[in-house]
Amino acid sequence: MRASFAFGVLCAVVGAALWGFSGACAQFLFAHYEISALFITVVRMLGAGVLFGIVLLTRWRHELTRLLADRSSLARLAVFGSFGLFLDQFAYIMTIDFTSAGTATVLQGLNMVFVVAATCLIVRRRPHGREVAGVVCALAATVLIATGSDLGSLRMPAPGLVWGIVNAAAVAFYVMYPQRLFEQWGSVAVTGLGMLFGGMVALVVFLAQGVGAIVAGAPAGQALSIPALDAPGVLALLGIVVVGTFGAFGLYLYGVSVVGSVRGSLIGAVEPVSAMLCSCLWLATPFGGADWAGLVLMIATIALVSVRPKTSEARL
Repeated sequence: MRASFAFGVLCAVVGAALWGFSGACAQFLFAHYEISALFITVVRMLGAGVLFGIVLLTRWRHELTRLLADRSSLARLAVFGSFGLFLDQFAYIMTIDFTSAGTATVLQGLNMVFVVAATCLIVRRRPHGREVAGVVCALAATVLIATGSDLGSLRMPAPGLVWGIVNAAAVAFYVMYPQRLFEQWGSVAVTGLGMLFGGMVALVVFLAQGVGAIVAGAPAGQALSIPALDAPGVLALLGIVVVGTFGAFGLYLYGVSVVGSVRGSLIGAVEPVSAMLCSCLWLATPFGGADWAGLVLMIATIALVSVRPKTSEARL
C-alpha cells in the first residue's frame, strides 16, 4: 500500500515537473525560430489529443463509444476544450513569448484567485481566512514579478502580464467546469477529447488567420506562419507534445487518482519550480530576488487554498 502511494506521489511530481519542462521548450523555440504561439498550440493540442485517442481506443473503447453517443456530454466537452484547454494553452504560450517559461508558470498560479472568487459566488459564502491569505500571497507574487519590487514601474511587457492573467482565468475555468464530466466519464477520456476539441478550434483559428493574411496579399507560407525547424527545433516541439503534454497529463492525473486532489494540488507547485529551473539552467534566463520571492509566495498560495472542500463545494 505504501509503495503504491509513493509511486502515485512520484508520478504526480514527475507530471507536474514535465509541464514546467514544456514551457522551457516553448521558450527555446521562440528564442531560436520564427514560430508563432498559435502554431505551437495547434501542434501541441492535436498531437496530444491523438495520443490520448489512441490510449482510449486501446484501453477504454466501450466507454469512449458511450461518450461519443452522448450529445450533452459532447457539447460540454466542446465548451471545455474551446474555452478551457485551448484558451489556457494559447494564453500560456503567448505569456512565455512575452516573458519566460518561469514567469508565465508562476503567473498561472493566479488561477487560485479566480477559483476562490468563483467558489464563493457559487455557494454564496465569504472566503475563509486561509483563502484570503492565499489571495493576498498570489497578488503580492504578481506585483513582485511584474515590477521587480520597484512599485513605480512595470518591469515585464504589459501584454505578457495581460496574457498571464487570461491564462490564469482559463486555468480556473478548466479546473472547475469539467468536474461532473470527470465523475461521469473519467479524467483521461475528458482530457483527451477536450484536447482534440481544443486542437480543432486552434486549427480553425490558425487557418482563418492564414486565409485572412493571404487575402491581404501575404505569401501563403508566410501567412500560415509555418516555421522551418531543424533537428533541435523538431525535438523541442516533440518534447512539448509527447513529454510536456501527453506524458505530463497522463502521469499527473494517475498520481492524483492515487494521492487525492488535495495532495495533488500541493504537488502541482512543482510546475513553476521546474519551469524556472529549466529556464535558468538550460536557457540561462536571468531571475532576480523578486522572481524567486514571487515563486515562494505563489507556492504558499497553493498550500493555503488547497484544503479539502466541504459539502457542496466538493463538486466545484
